[in-house]
Amino acid sequence: MGKGVFMSKSLAIAIGVLTVSSVCGVVAMLVVYRIQIARNPPKPPPTLQTTTPIPTEPPANLRLPDHLIPESYEVFLQPYLYVELPDNSTEQSFIFKGNSTVRLKCVKNSKSIFLHVRGLNVTDVRVTSTDFGKVLSVSHYEIHQNESNFLEIQLEDMLLGNGSRYELFTAFEGELLDDLSGFYVSQYTVKGKEDKEEVRFLATSQMQPTDARQVFPCFDEPALKAVFNITIIHRPKTTALSNTKGVFKTIDGEKWHVTTFSPTPVMSTYLLAFTVSNFMGKGGYPSKITTYARADAVIAGHADYATQMTEKILNFYETTFGLKYPLDKLDQIAVPDFSAGAMENWGLISYQESGLLLEDDTSSNFDKEWVATLIAHELAHQWFGNLVTMRWWNDLWLNEGFATYMSYMGVEAADWNLKDLIVLKEIHSAFQVDSLNSSHPLSLPESDIETYSDIIELFDDITYSKGAAVLRMLSTYIGEEEFMNAIKTYLRKFQYMNPVYKDLWECLQEETKKDVEAFMSTWTEQVGYPVITITTQTGEISQEQFFLKQTEGHGIPWQVHIIYFKSDSMQVNEYLLKDKGPVPNPNFQVGKDEWILANINCTGFYRVNYDDENWNKLLMQLESNHHVIPVISRGQLIDDAFNLARAGRLNVTTGLSLTKFLKNDTEYIPWESALKNLDYFILMFDRSEVYGPITYFETYNENGTVPEKHTDQYNQVNAITVACSNGLPECLSMATSLFRQYRNNTNPIHPNLRRAIYCSAIAAGDEDDWEFAWEEFQRATVAGEKDKLRYALSCTKEIWLLNRYLQYTLDPTKIKKMDVVSTINYIAKNVAGQPLAWDFVRGQWSYLTQEYGAGIISFNSLLDSVTKRFSTDFELQQLKQLQRELEEKDHEFVTRTLEQVIERTEANIKWVTENKQIVLDWFSGELKNY
Repeated sequence: MGKGVFMSKSLAIAIGVLTVSSVCGVVAMLVVYRIQIARNPPKPPPTLQTTTPIPTEPPANLRLPDHLIPESYEVFLQPYLYVELPDNSTEQSFIFKGNSTVRLKCVKNSKSIFLHVRGLNVTDVRVTSTDFGKVLSVSHYEIHQNESNFLEIQLEDMLLGNGSRYELFTAFEGELLDDLSGFYVSQYTVKGKEDKEEVRFLATSQMQPTDARQVFPCFDEPALKAVFNITIIHRPKTTALSNTKGVFKTIDGEKWHVTTFSPTPVMSTYLLAFTVSNFMGKGGYPSKITTYARADAVIAGHADYATQMTEKILNFYETTFGLKYPLDKLDQIAVPDFSAGAMENWGLISYQESGLLLEDDTSSNFDKEWVATLIAHELAHQWFGNLVTMRWWNDLWLNEGFATYMSYMGVEAADWNLKDLIVLKEIHSAFQVDSLNSSHPLSLPESDIETYSDIIELFDDITYSKGAAVLRMLSTYIGEEEFMNAIKTYLRKFQYMNPVYKDLWECLQEETKKDVEAFMSTWTEQVGYPVITITTQTGEISQEQFFLKQTEGHGIPWQVHIIYFKSDSMQVNEYLLKDKGPVPNPNFQVGKDEWILANINCTGFYRVNYDDENWNKLLMQLESNHHVIPVISRGQLIDDAFNLARAGRLNVTTGLSLTKFLKNDTEYIPWESALKNLDYFILMFDRSEVYGPITYFETYNENGTVPEKHTDQYNQVNAITVACSNGLPECLSMATSLFRQYRNNTNPIHPNLRRAIYCSAIAAGDEDDWEFAWEEFQRATVAGEKDKLRYALSCTKEIWLLNRYLQYTLDPTKIKKMDVVSTINYIAKNVAGQPLAWDFVRGQWSYLTQEYGAGIISFNSLLDSVTKRFSTDFELQQLKQLQRELEEKDHEFVTRTLEQVIERTEANIKWVTENKQIVLDWFSGELKNY
């Protein structure tokens, strides 16, 4: 057996007594505890809070996360480019290197940093806590090769979101490409030794909308403003420019110059600019304004006009906006290769050469007008866009609509009487696009605009032209003085900030005490515009969405400010239509011999339709005494009538008959309106039997003398263009004679007439004339003259020459990349060239998109132009086939444009089917009576 435990009797009794005592004690303690609980109930323990996980994955959308705010950057860039190749050297370097230190404030805990990079090789990344002077450990970093363009940096340590500050250092290298985006290379030629042409180079930039990330790692969204400290290391005998003033020194035994620029204001990344060149400047101290261009152009005085215009317009804006231009210098530079007409970079505005440089012998008054208008647009951006910037690209119209609208005031201050032309140049253009169901609102939800393609598509006639039109309408509604007072408040209140459009409404409401938001919301937030229908027998008035291709509209009524008068009193009245209607209103009822005219001077962004009786009365009034109706309204009546007819709301013969009064009217606006609308008939019928009778059109007698009035000069060019294109023998004889004298160098053609004469002569000429014009184009050194010749070359009727010209657009040594789209568009405008251009674009689509990309050329403009004539079912099927092919290849940047041209083609097919015989009969009848 095993071992056991033995206990004495006395020990057992003692243990028993202790056990009973212990039990009694525990019971007593429990009783006391119960009493204490009853008196002081314990509080329950706190519920454990679930912690928000620290983000480590990329954001779900393409926007940067909001846990880091950039405050300032210090950027060093070193382009290795030679602007002039050294003697005995054929090697050029298109590399640039650099580094950037961005100072960040952390507002949310995170172990990751996301910012933007595209096309750069990032060689080093370091993160430092400036609060503690501690270098944080980077576990890894990578560049996302997708549309996000994210540079993702993952840390071992935590970034603390209590306002703590950090520095992010990156080193990188990139290539100066010729793609006209980011930091890129441009080239031009100069006369060298023995008059031989020598190539020169420059490095320049274009950041809008999302290309700053191609130059250095950055937070490339407009709301993420910061101060930028830029330093550029560049070759000797070159000048570096950026947004602010710079000072330079030499280093490395004078092998390099270093230009350090003063800190910028708080600004968005897309407004940064850099240039390294050996350009010459004109202007400067004591003026803030300096214009830079090729040395030969500056010496020849080609920059003088731009400098004068800039001074006038800048002074006007400073007074009008109540805020001084905030930088201490304003540079403008004419870049030989530039994708946009111009770019408003703060303190360093970039232009195509044709937008800034003029030569007295070759530049027309229209060239001067273009330069003045473009300068006025870019200078307006110094306040609208640069000082006050939209929060996100969905409100791009706040930048571009304001700059477009204000530019008409700016050029007016510079002695150009162009204010009324906003109706022709902006409102009519916006009407066309916005009458399609595939248009878009001025302001979309932020979530609808994420990708580069989404952003690029917003740079269109809706953003620029409709934006300007609704601002003009709003100014009329609340009063110009009150409007400008509110704009001054808006600029002061939101300078260096990123408001949304509703912030603008608040400023306007405070000034006017009117419900501006209610008035403007439908004009900005929904697509399209209304047609107002007035029935003069009953006085009923109604509204509905206007479409070229009739379909069901969204049904939400606009608030429509109607300015009108009746012929009995000619007293101007106002009415605010808020409902769809019909709304009975005796004020719109007229007597037997009276008529009514609404939307006087086209101040509202809408069309007006009347009953047949009122249209006939207006027509008779125009034929008996057109001066009774204001000149802008005469143009608008024509535009409304023709487009109402296109939409099936009015008989097409009403629109055609409405042009008859023009034989007594010499004003430009109604004539231009008529010609633009008749151009639609030509596009629809110049490949059919209807075209013969259409070529009847009465024009002015030309004696070759250029009128003094600017709009009369437009009329003169229109008269020559119409007469020659319709084959009028006298016109063709004049054009070919002038061109022959020009070829023989015996009589120069007036610059105003060159474009029209060149085109008419080459259309009537032969291969020899075309070759002469091509040689002149290659020799020309002034961009404006080159553009006139480049357009004229597209006017030939020789198919093989047009095909050869199309092939030239694939060779940048013949046609610059920035001119590819406009050259193809010119060829497509020619009835002989249109099918060639369409086949060319389809056949070369992959090459064009890969070689050029959406940032260099506007594929939207290209598709729009080469399909303007489309009016058959076969052409519609070709478009739908292209749409299917591009969807498969994921070419999103033309999605909306394709939808628009398909919709337009469907409308054209319907209109031609219904109106071809009617149009033929009308023109044939008029021709018999002529």
